[in-house]
Amino acid sequence: MVDSIKLRNEVKLPSVGLGTWQINDKDLMSEVISCAYDSGYTLFDTAASYSNEIALSKAIARAGIPRENIFLSDKVWNTCRGYEQTIEACKKSMKKLKTDYLDLYLVHWPASVKLYTDWAQINADTWRGMERLYKDGLVRAIGVCNFKTHHLEKLKETAEIMPFINQIEYHPGFTQYELVTYCRENYIQIEASSPLGNGRILENDQIKEIALSIGKSAAQICLRWGVQNGSIVIPKSSDKDRIMQNIDIFDFELTEGQMKILSELPFCGGLNLDSDKITEFG
Repeated sequence: MVDSIKLRNEVKLPSVGLGTWQINDKDLMSEVISCAYDSGYTLFDTAASYSNEIALSKAIARAGIPRENIFLSDKVWNTCRGYEQTIEACKKSMKKLKTDYLDLYLVHWPASVKLYTDWAQINADTWRGMERLYKDGLVRAIGVCNFKTHHLEKLKETAEIMPFINQIEYHPGFTQYELVTYCRENYIQIEASSPLGNGRILENDQIKEIALSIGKSAAQICLRWGVQNGSIVIPKSSDKDRIMQNIDIFDFELTEGQMKILSELPFCGGLNLDSDKITEFG
């Protein structure tokens, strides 16, 4: 059984989901979704920028999965920021996914402080579009990705509804303590988009030592750490064995001491993309 997380608007979602970034081949997507659903996954995370929404929709249909049995999460891309553009982008994504609603819709990146002097206004206009989608019932929950504390504080000045979720990089060795604390104090759920970093953290000796002592893999230890810390984790994999392994984390618990070791690890691998410093991706 997969634990569930309840957002402040009472919407529930699984604490473990499947990321689909870089899965573009339709046959591979079909195999991945079928395996994932059979293994217990019901949360599937995609994005307009992944260019795989149609492949995901076809995979769900081919597997015969009822829409009401799954939790679909999508994201608006940087080129579609703004009130009207965000609404239109969401409708285009829903058409590709062949659904009349999304369970979760996210702003993929905040407008870059490095590129836009009016970044706060751009974010505010985009968020108004997100709120409209939510109020109109096209989206069950709305949120953001990669927003830092100052982005959220600025958004609070104009938002009627603050984000229910902030999807960020979050894993042992990269805990973003101040941001996570802020989100929790403001009832914004943390969702870990890269719960295994870029894979290098799995070679960390302390993580491997804990994994060996429990009889689990290093990946399972990192994912269990995220879940025990109250976050949603959405590992991405196209390997069937890893897909099954990544959700098999509910038959053990990490001790307080093990959690402390993992929480205090120095940076040992990850993406570490700073939304204030990076330029747009296109």
